[in-house]
Amino acid sequence: MSIVRRWDALTRDELRALTPGALLVVPVGTTEQHGPHLATGTDALIATAVAERAAAAARAPETILLAPTLAYGASDHHLPFGGTLSLRVETFGHVLRDLLASAAAAGVRRAFVLNGHGGNKAACAIAVAEAARAHGLLAATALVSDLLDPAAIDGPATGHAGSFETSLILALDPDLVSVVPPNVVRDRLTRRELGDVADRVKVWVDFNKDLETAAGETPRADLVDAGRAVEEVEEDVRNWLHAQVPRRSGPGRASRE
Repeated sequence: MSIVRRWDALTRDELRALTPGALLVVPVGTTEQHGPHLATGTDALIATAVAERAAAAARAPETILLAPTLAYGASDHHLPFGGTLSLRVETFGHVLRDLLASAAAAGVRRAFVLNGHGGNKAACAIAVAEAARAHGLLAATALVSDLLDPAAIDGPATGHAGSFETSLILALDPDLVSVVPPNVVRDRLTRRELGDVADRVKVWVDFNKDLETAAGETPRADLVDAGRAVEEVEEDVRNWLHAQVPRRSGPGRASRE
């Protein structure tokens, strides 16, 4: 089994000894609204839990360093709904590039950014490419849901605050899932005064047409199997860790073979 150490629990001398041969895993998420039934820390919680569980079960590389989760991301498109603390895409990209640059300065040679939010995806790809070009890091990034085969869980692996994310939170911390009556879901989305961004409400509802199911208003059988979803995501991330980011298939990216 891999030796897993938390970056923020180590001294500078301990890190100096470990970083050259270790794989650094950086979970990133957001603090944004997830409808009326999920906590705003959903994306960060999923990325953190999957990183921790996958690392704990990994057999390679020999040492994995877990960085503290970056819990703020590019979520400006959620600002009209409230409850969101967002960075601009440019700001998020700069923060992540700076973190990878400082990791390289501390001796890290391999890094994997595990992303829990679709809105961060482009900036994560640019950041790892820049880390490879400017600092010689062998770096890769992946969105949690992109690593999962929907067929493995008999349900969708995408969607904001839908059955997939709700099922993961039910498995990780069920106290963070609220049951909301259907009329509250409907009224909160349609009566809010959003001015010239009102069209976004319809888009949000369309992408989350199973919201009432996710909120607990229909039988739990309609949800993705919570435990299986966590296990499948863990397994796919663990496969990435086993690969030890072995070789690039493009600037800043790693082959999954």
